[in-house]
Amino acid sequence: MPLHPGRPASGRPMSVNPFLGPANPVGGMTEAPPTHRLPDGPMAPSTAYQLVHDELMLDGNARLNLATFVTTWMEPEAGLLMAECRDKNMIDKDEYPRTAELERRCVAMLAALWNAPDPARAVGCSTTGSSEACMLAGLALKRRWALRNADRYPSREARPNLVMGVNVQVCWEKFCTFWEVEPRQVPMEGDRFHLDPAAAAELCDENTIGVVGILGSTFDGSYEPVAGLCAALDGLQERTGLDVPVHVDGASGAMVAPFLDEDLVWDFRLERVTSVNTSGHKYGLVYPGVGWVLWRDAAALPEELVFRVNYLGGDLPTFALNFSRPGAQVVAQYYSFLRLGRDGYRAVQQAARDVATGLSGRIEALGDFRLLTRGDELPVFAFTTAPDVTAFDVFDVARRLRENGWLVPAYTFPANRQDLAVLRVVCRNGFSEDLADLFAEDLTRLLPELRSQSHPLTRDRNAATGFHH
Repeated sequence: MPLHPGRPASGRPMSVNPFLGPANPVGGMTEAPPTHRLPDGPMAPSTAYQLVHDELMLDGNARLNLATFVTTWMEPEAGLLMAECRDKNMIDKDEYPRTAELERRCVAMLAALWNAPDPARAVGCSTTGSSEACMLAGLALKRRWALRNADRYPSREARPNLVMGVNVQVCWEKFCTFWEVEPRQVPMEGDRFHLDPAAAAELCDENTIGVVGILGSTFDGSYEPVAGLCAALDGLQERTGLDVPVHVDGASGAMVAPFLDEDLVWDFRLERVTSVNTSGHKYGLVYPGVGWVLWRDAAALPEELVFRVNYLGGDLPTFALNFSRPGAQVVAQYYSFLRLGRDGYRAVQQAARDVATGLSGRIEALGDFRLLTRGDELPVFAFTTAPDVTAFDVFDVARRLRENGWLVPAYTFPANRQDLAVLRVVCRNGFSEDLADLFAEDLTRLLPELRSQSHPLTRDRNAATGFHH
């Protein structure tokens, strides 16, 4: 059964406009297709298209979705290239050698961008997104730990654990569940909304496979102090001899910091960082879904995790979880790298940051809200209602904004700050200064009605709005 079942089947067939019958307007009405089982026979492609097209009109406008980090706009040329490659299976490297070469070039470009000691020796691959990339990085950490502890693992006394902040993306919780790793999470405290290096080091022991640092928290857009984390783990090694590696989850920040925060040391310049992932479909500026994961060198990726097949022609090494997937997104990533270069990426990301910091300042100036972050790291900021605001809450604001087409998530923070509920705005390429002006105008227009409420109207916070990070 589906994980998220919809409404019960009504039994009513779909309604077909008579004009959709290409030759006989009446014929389309007499053979209306069912909605929850396969039709008995085929229909004209134009009719099928129009039925699907009309239903999708009820989706939200992706450009006005300020909840998602995912790219919602690309140039027409990128869309054309993706259409030309949508029938290519990325895994068939022998049949599509040029697509495979573009993937290899992207890995080399990212290795240089992230300051790998020898970009030519760094290893990596494309994935369907950062979730798969994190799974691969976690598996490499676990396997390397298992090889180092072969004399006592597996055993009841040696249960591997992974240390991370409570603010990690849900894919890390999935990794720990799927591959039987104990998650050890550093909770939030006060106005610290991400991992604390010293607290992370205290959670490490001989069974720790690694520590995850987040370069750009989805909760508030802030960078975790990766260099400070590595320094804390260096101190741990000096005291105890434990050598704990670090993986940097740069789903968003790994495509922002290299261009806007060049002096920030977070990548392979830190010897303790063994792997990095990013989402090409976020600030990599590519439509979903493509991600990337890179290791410092071949030694950081155990050879037994690399599988080789020859039934597609040639000897094909693969270490991704997925096998068949389209090559279109990888081609689009290479197009973006080629099209923009370093200067182009810097200009695009700076424009997004300028929109974020400008809009957050305007929201703060309204007086009804308190900023948690300002968009000066990731072009993302979070804010909550001011202490003296009692007539409405962030869930009321999110609901009213949705009436104007704006999709802004409202959600509570995890332990130990479940008391804090916030709104978060993600500024991406395509969310222009003009759209930011419209957003600020709509929010300002809503405030008098919100202020006139006697109390917040939200009863069920969990049902008020979704948080998809």
